[in-house]
Amino acid sequence: MDHPSGRAGPAVDVLSRRRIGVAGLAVAVAGAVTNALGYLVPVLGARQLSASDLGALATVLAIAAIAGVPGTGLQIAVAVHRARRPEAAAGRTGWLTAAVCAVVVAVLAPVSASVLDLPSVVMLLLAVYTGATVVAGQWLGRLQGDSRFLHLAVGMAVLAAGRYGGFAAGLALGAGLTGTVLIGTTTALAVPVVLALLHRSPPGSAADGITARQVTTACSATLAMLVVSYADLILARHLLPASTSGAYAVGTVLTKGALWAPQVVTVLALPRLAQGSRRALLVAVGLVAGCGAVLVTASALAGGLAFRLAGGPDYVWLGRYAPVFALTGALYALLFVLVNARVAAGARWPSAPLWAATAMLVAAAEWAVPHSFEAIMWCAAGTAALALAATVLASSGGRLAGLRRTSAS
Repeated sequence: MDHPSGRAGPAVDVLSRRRIGVAGLAVAVAGAVTNALGYLVPVLGARQLSASDLGALATVLAIAAIAGVPGTGLQIAVAVHRARRPEAAAGRTGWLTAAVCAVVVAVLAPVSASVLDLPSVVMLLLAVYTGATVVAGQWLGRLQGDSRFLHLAVGMAVLAAGRYGGFAAGLALGAGLTGTVLIGTTTALAVPVVLALLHRSPPGSAADGITARQVTTACSATLAMLVVSYADLILARHLLPASTSGAYAVGTVLTKGALWAPQVVTVLALPRLAQGSRRALLVAVGLVAGCGAVLVTASALAGGLAFRLAGGPDYVWLGRYAPVFALTGALYALLFVLVNARVAAGARWPSAPLWAATAMLVAAAEWAVPHSFEAIMWCAAGTAALALAATVLASSGGRLAGLRRTSAS
């Protein structure tokens, strides 16, 4: 029963908060599983591979993450669309997105293999892996847009197992770089099948189907977010000696931890952001900022321990750099919240500040600073801060323009 004032009664508020809490816990657990499996791969690699092969594996994982980002963009686009138009369909757009991503990786395989000193067969396997993981976004987007977060958590766990389980198994079996990627690709191919079986939902109305432009905008923004956050790792592989790039790869484990630890906040907030809730944005930014502050402080106090767990005793010396890596990840986490909010609000070019920041990072690392571990690390931190500031300014400008249009009408 509604409260006499017209607001929901206390019992309804408590029930709603409990549901949000349970949903948040389920998504957080699924995210933790994803992160744990994602961390397990470089941790096993640090113990099973040489420093050179470890750097190669880290580069493969970085490329896989970047190439697979359109899957997250597809998920976001579908979620935003369904939050506004329940039961809207992705149609053939999801499959087309996956096919395009796989073809791009395959076409660029010879160049990537030459520039980054990777086996060509690894890049071709990576193309197949990419298609399998990208198409999963259409099922996850349906569940997120419908706020079916418990089902979404199961889907996230399935995707995580498919993305990382094969890599972890390959390393544990001592399959080497190529064998590990082969096993990982085979496992990833099972993801679409499992998601289709587990999460059948109404196909939706063709008239309300998501458009290619919506998917392209979300994919571009999501791709830009991952490119800018992984660019330093790829630059380290390109500019530093093999052993040093391997050490840098271990350092970025902490960056990715700070980046992805609060991802549950954005996942839960996105349907509300798509419906124009400013309160949801403020709460999301506050929670992510608080999480980042805790992680940066913890890294300053126990950085050596963190890197001992991430890479073993050979990488404890990285502890003095831990706060910088953690700060970079925390800044990117805030950036990702704001970019998702801009996508949900229908901004035309939400990725522009990120692409500009990426170009500046590449230029600075290549020509403006020494080719050293510390220089690339600080360039990455500066890029994160610059991209965040530019996105805040773009968001403020968008709100002011909206207010002017409202006043004029």
